[in-house]
Amino acid sequence: MSETPRFTIKRGIYPFSSYIARCAQLAMCLEVSASPKPGNVDRHDDYEDTRYEHFLASAISIYPVIEEAASNSNDVGKLIKKAVKESVSWQKGGNTHFGAIILLIPLAMATGRILDRKDTFTIPELTECAHKILKNTDISDAVSFYSCFDDAGVKVNPVEEFSLQDKKAINELNEKKVSLYELMEIAKNYDLIANEWTSGFDRCAACAEIIIRSMDRNDSSGRPDADINDVIVYAFLKILSENEDTFISTKFDSETAMSVSSHARSLLQNIYNHKVCIKDIKPLIEEMDRELLERKINPGSTADIVIAGIFIALLAGARY
Repeated sequence: MSETPRFTIKRGIYPFSSYIARCAQLAMCLEVSASPKPGNVDRHDDYEDTRYEHFLASAISIYPVIEEAASNSNDVGKLIKKAVKESVSWQKGGNTHFGAIILLIPLAMATGRILDRKDTFTIPELTECAHKILKNTDISDAVSFYSCFDDAGVKVNPVEEFSLQDKKAINELNEKKVSLYELMEIAKNYDLIANEWTSGFDRCAACAEIIIRSMDRNDSSGRPDADINDVIVYAFLKILSENEDTFISTKFDSETAMSVSSHARSLLQNIYNHKVCIKDIKPLIEEMDRELLERKINPGSTADIVIAGIFIALLAGARY
């Protein structure tokens, strides 16, 4: 069994909190810039009301909140709410990074906690620390989290308990003293981001490892002619192929989401079976991209996972 890689971060002239925040910003910018990324906004594709530039504005705007999170071990809900408010106040494209923020805040908090003690970390150490932080959330975190949905303009699944459509939900949360982690436990079976919280960021970690390995050998398929764009597109397709994107399930249905994942798997089989790289199947990816854009099917949860994966990879020193 191979040893878990340990990554070292060199201390520079700026505090670690600044380094962590810049990694988060760059992760968000790299993800939205990667193309072709089937169904999602990228440097070549916009939606009618949400443009590539809206995502860039959002990524830049949350810097101070990520920096603050990197210096804190509490107030997860308040920090998520702050980041959402910053994101929507700097652009008019609506919900750009809500799911990513939910993942980045605890990961930034965990990174700050670890690096406050030492200069090295492993990915399991980072995700375990983030998971521990989330298990310690309380009712105040849940209330803060619920209150930011209107700001973000997020579409959610209808549920019987603690429904966001019910104006009495916050009162119910207070009465039952439900923590934010407990809310995610309730949502984990129908929301991919909630599932990441409760599973210990397994998909985020897997995505980071894909990116780190791919960038180490400079290609997601082992050939030396790929680049950072191709690595991110490959990671996106890989995560999408293995997971039902619940952003699609919420907007459409589970069958549609599973069909999109199956399509992504079929594209990747071209790489595995014919030993080619992303560039070689780019026309096929572009065809899938056109189809999803025409049908307004966007794998938003997958994009959030990929942002978190890029973030962890950048923390670990991945460069391009």
